[in-house]
Amino acid sequence: MTAHEGVGWSRDEMAERAAMDIPDGAYVNLGIGIPELVATHVPEGREFIYHTENGLLGMGPSPEPGGGEPELINAGKKRVTAVPGAAYFHHADSFAMIRGGHLDLCVLGALQVSHDGDLANWSTGGPDAIPAVGGAMDLVAGVKTVFVITQHTTKDGTPKLVEACTYPLTSPGVVDRIFTNLAVIDVTDEGFQLVQLAPGASYEMVASKTDAPIKPMSENPAREGTTP
Repeated sequence: MTAHEGVGWSRDEMAERAAMDIPDGAYVNLGIGIPELVATHVPEGREFIYHTENGLLGMGPSPEPGGGEPELINAGKKRVTAVPGAAYFHHADSFAMIRGGHLDLCVLGALQVSHDGDLANWSTGGPDAIPAVGGAMDLVAGVKTVFVITQHTTKDGTPKLVEACTYPLTSPGVVDRIFTNLAVIDVTDEGFQLVQLAPGASYEMVASKTDAPIKPMSENPAREGTTP
């Protein structure tokens, strides 16, 4: 929740909302953190084929705490399940799928997203930051659609949706849609466009916590269950 008690979506609700916009039959890669929760939310009547960078196509939801196989993990080293028909393969083959344009969509976390769709999600640039970008750079270059799930601000209230990223970029101009605890927001040629407000949130609240102009909802907002 946000600093306003009772306002917005929880982490799990953010993941559920993002899952509503993944098309039936899509091949999807989930990033580490909140995006991992998307695997537990498949809308009725749809099938998603989840891919992990470490070599699994057909990932199922996480097992119950303490359950599952210790060697069956996702890229975040968390235990997962495999659906019937799942396939295992070499790490290099996994990246060949990504770089070859065979995945439809990825869902990633973010440190910052600019109004142009620039993504910074791997380093703050600090001396104790991780040394390399990892697979995120390949994903945003290879998939057809990029979703981001993130809290709207940092714990100290600093906006994550900004005019220009100040952290090292993962890639410029790649983000299509953002799901935060306060709203669903599209990245358009004209900047941020509000698509949907979370329960209890207002346009004024979202705009005040966004460090870039954001257009209010249009008269015909995008429907749930559609990609941008």
